[in-house]
Amino acid sequence: MLGRQKVHARLFYEFELETHIPADHLLRGIDRFLDLDGLHDDMRGFYSHTGRPSIDPELMIRMLVVGYVMGLRSERRLCQEVHLNLAYRWFCRLGLEDKVPDHSTFSKLRHGKFRDSDIFRHIFERVVAQCISRGLVGGTGFAVDASLISADVQTQSSSRQGKWDAGSIDPSEAPRAVREYLDTLDEEAFGAATPVKPKFTAHADPASQWTAARKGPAFFAYSDNYLIDTDHGIIMDVEATRSVRQAEVGSTLTMLDRTAECFSLRPDWLVADTAYGSEESLVQIALKRQILPFIPVIDKGERTDGTLSRSDFTWDDENDRYICPEGKDLRHTRRNYSDPGRISTEMKPRKYRATKADCQACPLKEKCCPNSDTRSLQRGKYEMVRDFARSCTASAFNEIAQKRRKKVEMLFAHLKRILGLNRLRLRGPLGVKDEFTLAATAQNLRKLAKICPITAPSAPVG
Repeated sequence: MLGRQKVHARLFYEFELETHIPADHLLRGIDRFLDLDGLHDDMRGFYSHTGRPSIDPELMIRMLVVGYVMGLRSERRLCQEVHLNLAYRWFCRLGLEDKVPDHSTFSKLRHGKFRDSDIFRHIFERVVAQCISRGLVGGTGFAVDASLISADVQTQSSSRQGKWDAGSIDPSEAPRAVREYLDTLDEEAFGAATPVKPKFTAHADPASQWTAARKGPAFFAYSDNYLIDTDHGIIMDVEATRSVRQAEVGSTLTMLDRTAECFSLRPDWLVADTAYGSEESLVQIALKRQILPFIPVIDKGERTDGTLSRSDFTWDDENDRYICPEGKDLRHTRRNYSDPGRISTEMKPRKYRATKADCQACPLKEKCCPNSDTRSLQRGKYEMVRDFARSCTASAFNEIAQKRRKKVEMLFAHLKRILGLNRLRLRGPLGVKDEFTLAATAQNLRKLAKICPITAPSAPVG
């Protein structure tokens, strides 16, 4: 006889949501470290004292954290999942009969109260403080890198350089992303990063950068910049910029200074790839901030025509000279002053030359200076800083530092594959900053939950 399950309508249920969430669920671990105490006090000034009660901002923050931790990119789908999933309801402090907010509420709060209060940045810093208190941040070595994230625009809706004039736009009639672009024209991370104009400009999000950095078809993108501690890969700071090298390098200094101000942490050394090895960057990192740079130097002194390059000459700092492969010296001056005060020690560009007699009799002349009587080398104002960086990258510890740098690349891979942030959903510099900050917060929370698991057993699953 075929059986059939009978559905009984019960008047009362004994149901405790806490007992139905597995003890090892990811959200249980994250809930221990998401510190939202004082959130209502921080947000109180952005709400009116009259009118109907608003939706609890803590509920909205918890829902956003669920979305970024679980890779739910659509806010409409996020509301559906929170409505159906018991673990999500438990994390958001919603009972079985509590109503889930409408997805449109996120846009209203994000463009209003959340953005005005900069609450996402505050939450990110609280999570980093949790990582520091748990001993996950050594503070000795940091790594920095950037990754391209596609902007939410269509390449068909763009204009070539010179056909899109920002000065002709009326801000009062422009979309929000365009207004944000106009407001950031003087910021180093965006409009003032470089005087070079992009080949194309997207109409919907003009702050995004047209780039072909992936060696494939060009596209519009933003750069997600991470500054991490290399002990456990904790993200110490995050910054959104245009996808140009100058903006990415500039964000490194911003993140270093902000980390020092917020957490009183200044690393002993910093590791990065060659993109950060310009003279300006090394001066700011090594000379101004006293941080050891394990960064390959951008060197344009190497020759490709078979003749001797700058690296073939040895620098003698004690005697202020270069020594050629044949043992002859190149000096910027050969006069002997009786007054030592006339010998300038000021840092400035100098040109070092060999004597004509040495070069004419040298067996390597055709390989060294075939088209001139003497060989000369130009030494920049801060060449000593570049030499110091070269000595750092030539040290035995550089191999260890470069291996630790891979942790930031792993974080970007996790960001795109696990959290699903391959393409942005928000437009404009402020929207992009919100997305990157929330994603970095989610990654730190996941790391905390993994490294510091729950030791005491929770209530048994019913």
